Amino acid sequence: MMITTNTTKKVKKRFVAGAKCPKCQAKESIVLFKENGIETVECVECDYREQQTEKKVTKKATGAVIGVFNPD
Repeated sequence: MMITTNTTKKVKKRFVAGAKCPKCQAKESIVLFKENGIETVECVECDYREQQTEKKVTKKATGAVIGVFNPD
């Protein structure tokens, strides 16, 4: 007897309201989802695809400190 398990994960894709594809300029065609823990945007009209790389994450993480929380 062979037992198989379904190991495929369903990826939740969300459309980004008002977004325009930088490649084909189509409006309301960009979807946002996480693929292997990496935020990914993709156009449903053309083959445009961009992932947030570690370099971009590091660049965003070096922002100014707003405040420091010191618990009493």
